[in-house]
Amino acid sequence: MQNAREAGREHGGAMNGHSVDWNDWRAFLAVARNGSTLSAGRELRVSQTTVARRVAALEQALGLALFERRSAGYALTGAGTALVPAAEAVEQATGSAEEQARAQARDLSGTVRLTTQDLYAQQLVSPLLGALRERFPAIRIELETSSRLLDLGGGEADIGLREIRAETRQPAGVVGRVVCPDEWTLYCSQAYAGRHGVPSRITELREHTILGGGCDDVEAMYDAWLARVGLLDRVGMRFGSSTAMLSAIRSSLGIAVLPCIVGDSDPELIRCVPPLDYGSKLWLVTHERVRRSPAVRAVIDFLYERLLAHVRSLEARDAA
Repeated sequence: MQNAREAGREHGGAMNGHSVDWNDWRAFLAVARNGSTLSAGRELRVSQTTVARRVAALEQALGLALFERRSAGYALTGAGTALVPAAEAVEQATGSAEEQARAQARDLSGTVRLTTQDLYAQQLVSPLLGALRERFPAIRIELETSSRLLDLGGGEADIGLREIRAETRQPAGVVGRVVCPDEWTLYCSQAYAGRHGVPSRITELREHTILGGGCDDVEAMYDAWLARVGLLDRVGMRFGSSTAMLSAIRSSLGIAVLPCIVGDSDPELIRCVPPLDYGSKLWLVTHERVRRSPAVRAVIDFLYERLLAHVRSLEARDAA
């Protein structure tokens, strides 16, 4: 009998340039076992149409007819029968790998202390903690908000999400990854724009209420910029934290500065002017003393993956 490899060669195999999705193979095996796309769909918890489409895609990718379509259901062809053992071996290996991954996730345990400023904690980190808990249920997260970079080397925290300027000298042993440029600019709410319009140039800002404040390092840079462009006297209200300032913007009290990674994510906010050049980047950092800890490694990899996906979604939206 012609084996699967020979059958693939004779019919062109995957040489037609189509890639093969493992979900197509799963659909193939389900139909082979059940004899119909309807029953296969119930097994896989997808629609009958999806199963039929995946089987057709696999046949096209391989250049093989895997089933005979009959009124009573689907019957394997010779080529399809030859492929079943190999597909079942891949299914078994995939299931084993997934189980090992789940076991490793269950084995990861311990406390990981994470620090960031209040605005990033509220808008970026907290929304991710539910999914983090689901993936690593034995890891306990302690989230501390602080306007200063805690001493990672001294054990005050294990991971920090921080804006860091290029000229800032980092303590020995601190290592990390850049999430994105730490761009900030001025935002107002949709409701505010409806009443007062949206300023598009710095000179137009004198006709609007400016909100001041933020955490210590943000307020210092923000005030310096406002003074440099002649707007410091237009500050009508001040707030002691960046989260309070965000709330004030959403309440249509005026215009204020926010990081673009936060402001651009909020459909209720409008960017007023191009980003201000603070010359900093948003980093996810840890310390050499804990970087090889399995729990710390798992958390930092998870956060980096999710934050980077968030940044890329914003970039894709802007490019559209």
